[in-house]
Amino acid sequence: MFRKRASQQATVVGLDLDPSHIAAVEVAPGPAMAIKRSALAKLRPGIVRDGEVVDPEALTEALRELFDAHQLPTRVRIGMANQRIVVRTMDLEPLLDDKALAAAVQAQAADHIPMPMDEAVVDFQRLGVVATPQGPRTRVVIVAVRREVVERLAQSATAAGLSIEGIDLSAFAMVRAVGEAGVGARLYLNVAGLTNVAVAGDDGVLFARAAAGGLEGLAHTLAERRALTLEHAHQWMVHVGLSAPLAAIEGDPDLVAATRGVLEEGIHQIADAVRGSVEYYRMQEAAVPVEEGVLTGAAVAIPGFTEGLAERLRLPLTSAVVPTAAEADDGGLELGRLTVAAGLAVDERDLRAA
Repeated sequence: MFRKRASQQATVVGLDLDPSHIAAVEVAPGPAMAIKRSALAKLRPGIVRDGEVVDPEALTEALRELFDAHQLPTRVRIGMANQRIVVRTMDLEPLLDDKALAAAVQAQAADHIPMPMDEAVVDFQRLGVVATPQGPRTRVVIVAVRREVVERLAQSATAAGLSIEGIDLSAFAMVRAVGEAGVGARLYLNVAGLTNVAVAGDDGVLFARAAAGGLEGLAHTLAERRALTLEHAHQWMVHVGLSAPLAAIEGDPDLVAATRGVLEEGIHQIADAVRGSVEYYRMQEAAVPVEEGVLTGAAVAIPGFTEGLAERLRLPLTSAVVPTAAEADDGGLELGRLTVAAGLAVDERDLRAA
């Protein structure tokens, strides 16, 4: 989405901008997704908020430092995830070529997108031909985001010396990274600084939404309650987790208990937000049943988070990350933080060949 077509020789780095960090990934060639090179840099609070760039100059400086320090290729594909992005499915006349389909989408998008078309960037992805009561139709997923949001992001990256190959939805990248063929419709969740929700089947992404809440909010709550830095709050959340008995966890008992309390509150809030997104998806005409899900993102490093979220959603969940290639050195990075960036590093991926 919102992308140029890469040349076959171009090396593209996937760039994921989370409220708490920047993740950059180059993937190894081949059908199986594997991380070849990666880099992660923390972002100070307020540079990216709720998925949108708030301080463009600070983001430019952070990007420049990350790419200079790790000598990464400067051709990038950047992910976007925020609550002002609109994703809809639409059924159009069948047998349209790409040019005619694009014209049909532009002509009908205003009926589906709740924002002025002259203030929006609109793109689409063809899902295939489906049977409907009106006969065969070409199903597409359309995406719209306010132009100012895209331009602010692009300006920050360009000012850092990066060449933008495209801007894509983080939800689409998540599914490219950890999706599987032949499993039917699945719920995909990336729980990191914010929570990214997608439903995808064999034909592609059917629904995507950035839900309220995420680990960054939990870390802020813990930091304020216990006078911690955000970095230490994140570390305590991973250390305490949701599975081990409190008495078995090393550290100040009061801090351990406070951390567990924040995690339990937070996982309830995240589950509520995800449920709301899933219920909204189920109301759509093109919705298909979802009976299992996949969790990725920074949350997979928190012991018991996957199981706890599955219990609250009443939906089987498995955790997934993109592995490193045999020759790669991940530097001990949490692989869950790299999932979206890995998916952004590839323009398309045939899951059936993986």
